[in-house]
Amino acid sequence: MSFKLPEYQLAWQRFRSWVGFPYITLLFWILPLLLFNSGHSSLMAHDEGLYAWRSRRMFESGDWITPWSQPHHKTPGPYWLIASSYTLFGISEASVRLPSMILGVLSVIILYEIGKILLDKKIAWLAAAILSVEFLWLQYCRLGTPDVPMIFLTLLAILSLLKAELNPRYRYFYTFLVGVCFGLGFLARSFMIFLPMIALFPYVVWEHRRHHHLTNPMLYLGFLLGLTPTFVWLWLNFLQYGSDSVGELLQFVFRLGSQERSGNGFLFYLWNVPIKAFPWFFFSLLGLFVAWRRPNPRYQLILVGLPLVLFFELSIFSTRLPHYSLSLYPFMALLAAIGVDWLGNVGFYGETSRWEEFNSKFSPSPHLPIAPNPHSLRGVGAPSSPSQKLFRNLSYGMGVLAILLLLASIFAFLWGSGDTRKYATVGLVLGCGWLILPFVWIGRYRFGKKFLNSNYWLAGWLIPAWLALAVAGSNGFLSDYNPEMRTFLAQPAIAQVLQNHSIHFVKVGGKTGVLLDFYTPHHGEDVEQISQLPVYSYAWISAQQATNLSTPHRVLGTVQKYQLIQVLP
Repeated sequence: MSFKLPEYQLAWQRFRSWVGFPYITLLFWILPLLLFNSGHSSLMAHDEGLYAWRSRRMFESGDWITPWSQPHHKTPGPYWLIASSYTLFGISEASVRLPSMILGVLSVIILYEIGKILLDKKIAWLAAAILSVEFLWLQYCRLGTPDVPMIFLTLLAILSLLKAELNPRYRYFYTFLVGVCFGLGFLARSFMIFLPMIALFPYVVWEHRRHHHLTNPMLYLGFLLGLTPTFVWLWLNFLQYGSDSVGELLQFVFRLGSQERSGNGFLFYLWNVPIKAFPWFFFSLLGLFVAWRRPNPRYQLILVGLPLVLFFELSIFSTRLPHYSLSLYPFMALLAAIGVDWLGNVGFYGETSRWEEFNSKFSPSPHLPIAPNPHSLRGVGAPSSPSQKLFRNLSYGMGVLAILLLLASIFAFLWGSGDTRKYATVGLVLGCGWLILPFVWIGRYRFGKKFLNSNYWLAGWLIPAWLALAVAGSNGFLSDYNPEMRTFLAQPAIAQVLQNHSIHFVKVGGKTGVLLDFYTPHHGEDVEQISQLPVYSYAWISAQQATNLSTPHRVLGTVQKYQLIQVLP
C-alpha cells in the first residue's frame, strides 16, 4: 500500500522547490527589520549627520564635484548616492538611509549566493538569516553611511570571482565585473576598499593555477573603468584646488593610521566584536574550527583565510572603531551558520551518523566528529557523547540567561523610567524567546518528542533575535537617535522661524553642530562673533557663549547646549 502525502504538504513541497523560494523568505525576513520604526526618525551624529549634510550641500548647490571651499578628504561616492536619493524623494532622514537599506538587502541575497557555492543551500540560507539579525549590521543598514555600500561591492566582487571560476564561458564578463566593483569601492570608501582586496590575495594568488584570474586582462580593464569616476572627480578637483586635492586624500589616511581612538588598542576587536555580534561571534569560532579541521579544498582561502586576514588588517590599523569591523560580519555569518548547524545536528543525532551534504563539501578529519543526516532517528535517548553534553549545557545555559533577562526586565518594568521600560521590552522578548532552547532539549530527551529536531533548536536562536530587533526598531532605537533634537525642532515657534528665516551660525561645531547643519533649512553665514550679524537676524550659538554676550539678544530655545537666538537692536 503506497503512502500519499496530504495535498497541502505536496503544495508546500512544490513551493519550497521553486527557485525563488529562498529569496522570498529572506526578503520577508530582512525587510520588516529595516522598516519597523516608532514613527519618528532623527539622524545619528556624528558620521550619519555629516554624510547627510554634505550630500544636501551638493544637492542644493548643484555642484556635485567641488561644493567645498577647500579640498575634501573623502571620495564623493556616498554623497552622490544620498544626493541622488534627495533628487528622487526629497530631503529627509528616509532619503539619507534608503541607499544603505537597498544595498543591505542585496548584500544578504548575495551572501546567500556565495554560501551556495562555498557550502550548500541550507547553510547559505542560514548564513543570510544570521547576517540579517547581527545587531551592528542591521543598525548600519539603517544608517546613511558608506559602510554597507562598500561591503555590497566587496560581496558582489567575491561572487563574481566564484562565478568566473565555475562558468569559464562567461569568465571574462565576471572578471570584468570584479574589477568594476573594486574600482567603484574606491569611490565609495576611498582606501578602505584595499583591506578586503588584500584579504582576497591568498585565494587569488595561491589558487591562480586553477582559476587564472590574475592573467585575465578584463580584471584590470574593469578596475580602470571602476576608477574612472574617481579619476574624473580628482581631475576636476585638481583644476579647482591644485595638487592639494590628492594630498588631502592621502593625508587623511595617514592621520587615521597614525592615531588611536579612545585608547582602542590592538585587542579592541577581540572584545568589541563578540559583544556587538553576540551570540553569533561564538558560533563563528566554532564554525572556523569545523572548517579548519575539515577544509573545503577549493575555497578554504575565502571561507577561512579571508576573514582571518581581514581581522588582522583591522587590528593593526591604528584607528579602531566598531563600524570598521562591519566588513567581517558577512563572513562571520557564514562561519556561524556552519557552527550552529553542525552543533545542532551533532547535539540531536550523535556523532556516528553522516551528514552527506556537508561531508560532500568538506574533507573529513579523524579528529572531528562527523555531523549527521538530519533525517536520522538516533539520539532520542540521553546524551552520550561530549558534543551532546556540550549541546545540552549550552541549551541549559541559555535558559538560565533567559531567566535572568526576564527577571531584569520585570524589575525594570516595575521600578524603571519610561526609556528603561522600552529597553526592558527588548529584554523581555529576548528572554522569552531563548527559553525555546532548553524546552526543545527537554521535550526531546525527557519526554521523547521526536518531532523536536535541530530545526526547532535553530529557530530558538534566530526567532528571538529577530523579535528583539523588531521590537527595538518599533521603539525607535534603530531610527530615532536624537529625539531631543527632533522634539525641539518640531515646536511650532521654532519650526516657524527655521522655515521662514535664514539662520546664521556663530562658532557652531561638534556633533550637535552637525545635526543643526542638516536640520536648518536656510543657512545664513558662519561667523566668529555675533556682532557681525545684522539686527533682527537669527543665529545658532552655544549656550556658554550666549551667557557672555554683551550684544542684546532674545533666546528662542535651547537644545543640547546650543541656543537659537535673535539679535536685538
